[in-house]
Amino acid sequence: MQKPKRLERDLRPALVFLSGDLIAVPIPLEREQVELGREIGSDVRLNDSKVSRRHALILTSEDPITGKPLYTLKDCDSRNGTFLNGQRVTEEVLHNGDKIGIGDQLLRFDLLDEIDREYQRLIHRLISHDDLTGLLSGRSFFSELRREAERAKIERRSFCVLMMDIDHFKNVNDTFGHLTGSKTLEEIGETIINCLRSGDAAARFGGEEFAAFLLDAEVGQAFVAAERIRSEIETRAFSIVRQGQVGGTHHVTVSVGIASFPDDSSDPIELVEMADSALYRAKREGRNKTCIYRDVDQIEMASHLKPRLD
Repeated sequence: MQKPKRLERDLRPALVFLSGDLIAVPIPLEREQVELGREIGSDVRLNDSKVSRRHALILTSEDPITGKPLYTLKDCDSRNGTFLNGQRVTEEVLHNGDKIGIGDQLLRFDLLDEIDREYQRLIHRLISHDDLTGLLSGRSFFSELRREAERAKIERRSFCVLMMDIDHFKNVNDTFGHLTGSKTLEEIGETIINCLRSGDAAARFGGEEFAAFLLDAEVGQAFVAAERIRSEIETRAFSIVRQGQVGGTHHVTVSVGIASFPDDSSDPIELVEMADSALYRAKREGRNKTCIYRDVDQIEMASHLKPRLD
């Protein structure tokens, strides 16, 4: 009996990051020309000082013999060179599984079917997100924050960073147990996401500390958003877990600190430190409170707030 023919897989070209902030991310290569470089407008932007602004191209053409797509890696006279499987190259045809080195970034050229592409996306999500809350991990948050700071500098836009910490969280674990503590963290992550706009980013920094940045937001708008988060958490009934079953509720509060780009700082790391400093001022002043890094009279500011973020 003749074996049935195998169906042809729908293989599509992609670059998969093997290192750096975008590890495991598959970048589709479905255009005739894809540019890799440090420029803000590059198709694949590599935030690496060893990468030239316009570093390399991946060109798609048709093989004159087979008629199948042909993928070529071409260096754009970069300062530090483009490497293929460890060798510096000027222009070379790519084959499935080839490793491309650009600066400190290592990428693999792959032909992926639909299952492969979904698998790569899943792996990236597992690496870049906190498995309890589904929010970004601290590392991914800083990566996104650095990219946003660079965009904001070029486009002369402002944004704000929030640092949030659950008040007396140890009491939750001591009173109700660690299963309730984990469930509370999960529900707080859900509350934060529901209070933010699409495009804003939130992360769990580990333990009971959370962070967010708000795009195109002045400090007044950030204060409104922070107060909305604080108020929602204050009034929410959080689940108590007993013997694996949810039964009963409890309440917690959070303290929040805010810092603004570029008014407080244009350095993303320093911005987080400033928001953290404001957070601990909120703790010192009684908790369940929002504080701004700059010494602003919040009551006076509240009368001049911009419309709430929806």
